[in-house]
Amino acid sequence: RPEVDATLRTAKLNPAELLPAVQCLSFGPQAGGECCLLQLEPGLCAELEAGRSLVIRGEKDEHAVLCSKDKTYDMKIADTSNMLLFVPGCKTPEELSADPASCNIIHSQIAGFSKNYWELRRCRPKLKKLRKLLMEDPYEGPDSQKDQTSTSSKYTTEDLLNLIQASEEEILHQLQVIDACKIEGYWRILDFDYEMKLLNHVTQLIDSESWPLSKVPLGVCLEELGSLEPREMIEHILLSYGRKYVDDAGEVFFEMREDKICRAIAQMLLQNAVKFNLSEFEEVWQQSVPEGMITRLDQLQGLALVDKSSRPETIFLLKVEDLPEDNQERFNSLFGIRQKWTEVDITPYIQDLCAEKQTVGALLTKYARSSMLNGVKVYNSRRPIS
Repeated sequence: RPEVDATLRTAKLNPAELLPAVQCLSFGPQAGGECCLLQLEPGLCAELEAGRSLVIRGEKDEHAVLCSKDKTYDMKIADTSNMLLFVPGCKTPEELSADPASCNIIHSQIAGFSKNYWELRRCRPKLKKLRKLLMEDPYEGPDSQKDQTSTSSKYTTEDLLNLIQASEEEILHQLQVIDACKIEGYWRILDFDYEMKLLNHVTQLIDSESWPLSKVPLGVCLEELGSLEPREMIEHILLSYGRKYVDDAGEVFFEMREDKICRAIAQMLLQNAVKFNLSEFEEVWQQSVPEGMITRLDQLQGLALVDKSSRPETIFLLKVEDLPEDNQERFNSLFGIRQKWTEVDITPYIQDLCAEKQTVGALLTKYARSSMLNGVKVYNSRRPIS
């Protein structure tokens, strides 16, 4: 204690203003070992304390992310100007002041040190790769020779958890969004032509039976179409293009989603043409959808783009899922397709880039420059597009 008091006098500190307990630090034999610090927000800390796991995901060429059960975080190293020391059993000033029986001098050993720590920032799950993997070998139906001879990889849930940089809940939700289904334990996406064939069977049956689109019975569909296609495929197409519900008698029905059916038929019409005369397309499209359905251009957001500058006006296929996942690359790609965009036209193609609590306007402010063209606000690239 006399040594401590002498040090305090040399430093011109008043012992009365300090806690009576003194912690003397020394380096332990293992102090040189490499340690990593991870800064956790309270929610993630609670996950670990509850015994749940946090998983670091990413292949060698990818930037690592950390995933909880339902969220994804970017991992970045943050340097600190102070040396961070790890002292097992170290007592904080609050603990010392609350414990009047604290020893006057506490000898503590430093087990390790670090000059930086891993900082976590909530980020969008990197899900573009999910569709890309499943599109390597789309399912063309039970009679497809290609499916029987294919050497392409097929993926289980466990495989996808190892390959996709997203949490389990985000991956399972995205599998629903892209209408993937499990076949023999593997996640598959239906080949678009096969999907349209299944949808056509269902819509023709609805038409021939004169069912209202809001009340399509599952049992009759399986019975009538089961001889044409596997029953699980019929149910999958109803789930993809309808909302399932059970009536008071306990019978399962589907309310068909008009917008999604119209959108799929538009894609079928557009995928074989580079550009389509807009007025001709709208006419053919309306004739192609099931009776009672009404087509509208707003059903095609993120799927097709209208070129109002051409005469006559044209429409062409531009799917948001085919665009890059990185923000800057996405904007470069869009400004390569069209030099100037209105906010209405560009929004469907950048909405999925918005991070938590971020708006489309904030994204445009960061990556684009605005100007007025014929009284309309338009956006162009902040940097030259090669």
